[in-house]
Amino acid sequence: MALERLQKFLSRAGVASRRHAEDLILDGKVKVNGQVVTELGVKIDPDKDRVQVEGKRVQPPAPPVTFMLHKPYGCVSTTSDPQGRRTVMDLAPREYGRLYPVGRLDYDATGLMLLTNDGELAERLTHPRYQVPRTYRVTVDGEMGDKSLAQLAGGVELDGRPVSTEVKLLKRGNGRTILEITVWEGRYHLLKRLFEDVGYPVLKLKRMAFGPLHLGRLERGAWRPLTRQEQMNLQLTVGRKYLKPKGPAKAEAPSPETAVQPAPAGMPRRVRRVKIRCGPDKNER
Repeated sequence: MALERLQKFLSRAGVASRRHAEDLILDGKVKVNGQVVTELGVKIDPDKDRVQVEGKRVQPPAPPVTFMLHKPYGCVSTTSDPQGRRTVMDLAPREYGRLYPVGRLDYDATGLMLLTNDGELAERLTHPRYQVPRTYRVTVDGEMGDKSLAQLAGGVELDGRPVSTEVKLLKRGNGRTILEITVWEGRYHLLKRLFEDVGYPVLKLKRMAFGPLHLGRLERGAWRPLTRQEQMNLQLTVGRKYLKPKGPAKAEAPSPETAVQPAPAGMPRRVRRVKIRCGPDKNER
């Protein structure tokens, strides 16, 4: 196998992001074949070299996989929660090993999330440098006037930094306004704070698209693997070359209305419709 930079190997293995992996190396917490490594230029052969982080063996990473999940209301978008609430990982496929959510959605938000074991891809998708667009459908309290809409569409400042937006009015009336808004970053509570600043609190928030990927008709709580074309588009979005999987060609992912669920041991794997909820329904939040 070709040699690979140590920090990239650690990122692909799901140990940490590339930047955090570099910190682990510089802090002397990584060993290769029993020797502590503190230089970032070291390359290894993942098939032959033995890598340890803080005394624990790091296994060669599984082939990269990425899944699309329709996050329901009432789930935390992290791998664990100190308050014991359910997380998106409770909905994730378990047969593919360790996966990580790409970015976050608020507890009371719904919509498209990505889960992957590809640390470098996750880092690029969330890094401001790559300007990956996120599109949301937002319902706010109050009927927004044209001036407020123009203010949002023209770009606003938050914490002294500009926020670029694209805004499309979908519906206005009965004391509510429904919009579609696209942003190119994922700051903490970004949209809620933007709309509060113009005087219209967010009532519902649903992510409809992340980069080139669209939620489509994927049911709440369901997941599916990306198709090969979707994988290619996602890689190109963040400036990576798409490499076709080795070995025999695999079937494409199921249609957006279906989700793949692991079958019990000894049973054939099936594709079926699922609907899973984490928290209160809240009337299709």
